[in-house]
Amino acid sequence: MSQRDDLLRGARQCLAEKGYSRTTARDIAHASGANLASIGYYFGSKDALLNAAVLESFDEWGDAVEAAMADADSDNPLDRLEAFFDHFIASTPQRRTMLVASLQAFAEAEFAPEIYAQLRASHDEGRRSLAALVLNADPSDLTNEDLSVGFVVLSLINGFALQWFTSPESAPGPAEIARAVRRLVG
Repeated sequence: MSQRDDLLRGARQCLAEKGYSRTTARDIAHASGANLASIGYYFGSKDALLNAAVLESFDEWGDAVEAAMADADSDNPLDRLEAFFDHFIASTPQRRTMLVASLQAFAEAEFAPEIYAQLRASHDEGRRSLAALVLNADPSDLTNEDLSVGFVVLSLINGFALQWFTSPESAPGPAEIARAVRRLVG
C-alpha cells in the first residue's frame, strides 16, 4: 500500500471516529502511520484529504449499489429506481459515519474552493452514473434529458439522506419512494 493510500485509510478511520470537523492533520498522520508533511504533498491540505476520503467512500458505496443493481430484472426506469433505493436504503445504516462526514464537507464547501470543486466533480459524475443506472443505458450515450433524470435521482438521494440522518424511523422505504414518484408523474 502506498503512503497516499495509507493517508486515505487513516482519514477514513478518523472520519468514522471523530467526524470531519474534529479531525486534525496530526490525527490522520497518527492513524495512517504517515509523515504529517505527506498530507500536503499528496493532497494539498487536510480538508482536501478528508474530502477525498469521503468521496472514495461514496464511490465504494455507489459501486456496491451498482453491482447489486446488475441483476435488476426490469427495464422500466421506475422499477429500477425502486430497486436502486432498495439497495441504497439497506446500506445506509452501515454508512452513517460517512454520511455525517459528507454533510460536514458540504458545509465546508462554501469556504473551501478545493472541496467545492471536488464535490462538483463528484456530483457531475454521480448524475451521469445514476441516470445510466436507472435508465439502464450506457453512460456515454446519455442525452441532456437523460442527465436530468440523474439530477432528480441525486436530489432524491440527498433529500433522503438528510431526512434519514435526522429521523431514520420515519424515512420512507423504497416502495414508498417509488409510489410517490409514480403518483407525481400521474
